[in-house]
Amino acid sequence: MGQKVPPKINRLGYLEDWTSKWFDLRNTPDLIEEDYNIRKYLKERLQLASVSKIVIERTSRFLRVTIYTGRPGIV
Repeated sequence: MGQKVPPKINRLGYLEDWTSKWFDLRNTPDLIEEDYNIRKYLKERLQLASVSKIVIERTSRFLRVTIYTGRPGIV
C-alpha cells in the first residue's frame, strides 16, 4: 500500500508559498503552537468573513499577520 501525501506539499515552492514565514532554532515548538493558536482564534472570530488563508511572518521584534478574505469589509 502506498504512502498518502497531501497534494499541497507537492506544490510548495513553485505554485504555493508557506503560510508561516520565520526561522528559529531554539523556540520552534512554542512558535508552532502559537501560530496554530493564532490561526484557530482568527478562524473562529472571522467565520463570516470567508477567510481563505492566514499568513504569519515573524522577525526578531515583530509579528505580522496577513489575512486573505473574500469579504474585506467584514474584517
